[in-house]
Amino acid sequence: MFDTMTFTKILGGFCGAFLIFLLGKWAGESLYHTGGPDAHGEAHADAYPIETGDSHGGEEEVEVDFATLVAEADIGKGERVFNKCRSCHSIEPGVNGTGPSLFGVFDRDVASEAGFGFSGALDGIEGNWDVDALNAFLQSPKGFAPGTAMSFNGLPKDADRANIIAWLATLN
Repeated sequence: MFDTMTFTKILGGFCGAFLIFLLGKWAGESLYHTGGPDAHGEAHADAYPIETGDSHGGEEEVEVDFATLVAEADIGKGERVFNKCRSCHSIEPGVNGTGPSLFGVFDRDVASEAGFGFSGALDGIEGNWDVDALNAFLQSPKGFAPGTAMSFNGLPKDADRANIIAWLATLN
């Protein structure tokens, strides 16, 4: 049925494919080692522990009032956090970009920057940009003003929001 040369080629092809499979498995294991003992029989600690939010017998976190965070905020860090906003917002008085100028925004009426056309979502909000309003808006602009034209997703870290609010308050 097969001559010796054909049979040898088929067997060599299977052996070569098996060798490539084993080498790929070895390379994958060395790149993505998931645990267990290493080659020397020593167990490795987790490289990236994942926080799940469950607290089993650990210390309870004390919730700090946001106004206290703003009072203790680092203004220099707030200015660095503002770099995320700089592409759309200016801090020069009356100079609007894609977003309104943020000079003097602290304690200013919501949607009141002269010469800027605010979306209807912000036009319907009463009040001033105080600590609480800025915190809520910076955490989730679309949550604070559903339908806003601002495409920024927000700042999830309390410290970042506190720092930028403290910095914005110095621009008045």
